[in-house]
This record gives sequence, C-alpha cells and structure tokens, in this order.
Amino acid sequence: MPDQPVTSRGAATYQRIIDVATREFAEHGIAGARVERIVAAARTNKAQLYAYFGSKEGLFDAIFFGSLERIVNVVPIDAADLADWAVRLYDEYLRRPDLIRLATWVRLERRPAGHLVDDRDRLDDPKLNAIAEAQAAGLVRQGDPFDVMAMVIAMSMAWSPVSNVYAATAQEPPELHERRRALLRESVRRAMTPA
Repeated sequence: MPDQPVTSRGAATYQRIIDVATREFAEHGIAGARVERIVAAARTNKAQLYAYFGSKEGLFDAIFFGSLERIVNVVPIDAADLADWAVRLYDEYLRRPDLIRLATWVRLERRPAGHLVDDRDRLDDPKLNAIAEAQAAGLVRQGDPFDVMAMVIAMSMAWSPVSNVYAATAQEPPELHERRRALLRESVRRAMTPA
C-alpha cells in the first residue's frame, strides 16, 4: 500500500505531484502522461511519487477519484431544481475543464462502454435517491433515475471540453455564459418537469 505523507513538507510534495499530474493527465491521457515530466515539474523524484501512489496508474486513480468526489461535494444535487444543478455543473466545468478531460481519458482508454467506474467506486447513489424522491413527490418527470441524471449531466456538458460542437472557456464574455445558462436552465426545466 502506498505511503501517505506524514510531514508538512511531504504533504506539500504530495500536493505538487497531484497538481502537476492533473494537468499532465488532462493533457496527455493515461498512456501519454510521462512520470519524468511529472516529477520534474513537481520538483521531486520517481521514488517519492511511487512511494505515495504506487504507480502511474495509482496516481491517475487518486486524481480521477478525487475529481469525482470534488464534483459531488462542490456541486451537490438539488433534485427539486435539476435546472439549477445543471447550471452549477456548467459553471464547474468552466472553472475546472481538466476534470472533464480526465473523465474523457477514462472513457477513451479504460472504459469505452457502460458505467465510467466500477459499481464499488460510483458516487451517484445519493443523487439517484434524491431524483427518485423528487419523482415520487411529482417534481421530476418519471423515468429511470439514472437516465434522468445522465440526461441532465449531458445537457450541462453541451459546451464543455467534451462537446463535439463547441468547447467554452471561462475567458469568454460573461454575457455569453449568461445566455447559455439561461438556455440550459430553461431546457432542463422543460425536459424534467412532469407532463
């Protein structure tokens, strides 16, 4: 089992590795990322990286699963207002496009079909339960809660780094983002409101 840093200096090195490797994996994917670039940019060495993460794949997993937890914690679902949740997801994708790119690399290099992660690693049970409760209360259209969640997430990603039409950036004019937010909010509201 990999070691965890026990000193403040070790914790700082650990965080530098995470930060640099996040950019490296987001840009180059799992296969294309290079440990040599990561340790050089993080001002550490391979031995330290392997002590903390075990392998390049272990490092990627730490970053990827951390990104999944971040989305859940930073953008918690409000199943009674899925339109607002979609807009908050859109905003998080603008702030952290690297998180979407990491998921894209998992889809391309590890899991071309089915769920993005194994059942034991999925963090969507609370979201699915919230959607089912909102459906039971008549607030959200009927349908499999997973499919409802997947549809809202897909709509929120319309302008994300995985869009096959247009990838937005935080540097674009604020009024452009406001127009997109308004369209997204109204589209999700209409799609998810019971008939």
